[in-house]
Amino acid sequence: MKQHAYQSTGLSLIIGALLVIVTMVMHPSGGSMEHIISISRTISITHALAIFSLPIILFGFYGLTYKLMDPRKLSVLAFLILAFGLIAAMFAALVNGLTVPYFLGQYADRLEENREVLAPILNYSFAINTPLDYIFITAVCLAILLYAISILITRKLPSWLGYFGLLLILFVTIGVLIGFVFTSLNGFRIITFSMAAWILSAGFYVMRTKE
Repeated sequence: MKQHAYQSTGLSLIIGALLVIVTMVMHPSGGSMEHIISISRTISITHALAIFSLPIILFGFYGLTYKLMDPRKLSVLAFLILAFGLIAAMFAALVNGLTVPYFLGQYADRLEENREVLAPILNYSFAINTPLDYIFITAVCLAILLYAISILITRKLPSWLGYFGLLLILFVTIGVLIGFVFTSLNGFRIITFSMAAWILSAGFYVMRTKE
């Protein structure tokens, strides 16, 4: 891969991570049907931004994958797992961030008479969203773990980035063991900001590649 390709993929990692951070900062908290309808525009914008960032991030990880390529092909496995997780994130954002506000908006003027019908549908959408969030978190963590191991094996990027990835996975593992809920808004922000910090760092070093 030429230097300009590393620059574009590294920059994509940085831009993608920044978009994710902006998305989570803007992300509103959920609530009643009335509350969701009142902030539907903000919900839609933040989740549309999240979906927009996903292919940018994936393109960036293509560069990281190529950078860490070795006979073991751990980086390729990491890339495939990551892509799987990003697909789950896309569906989660689509259901909870675009479909639900649009669907409830159709009943904004007749919410009370349809509340008993709408409530189970809304609960069902949240029930779909939660496993998708877990798939996303698990897949990205596994991908970062494999990338971190690959970094430490190949030494093609600074070792501290590999140890940073391992520390991030340790943090998530401890959180799971003590019962921390990563799918709550605050929990999701914590894990997302942590992932974004690692992605930003990786993007910086990929962009500086001179090959």
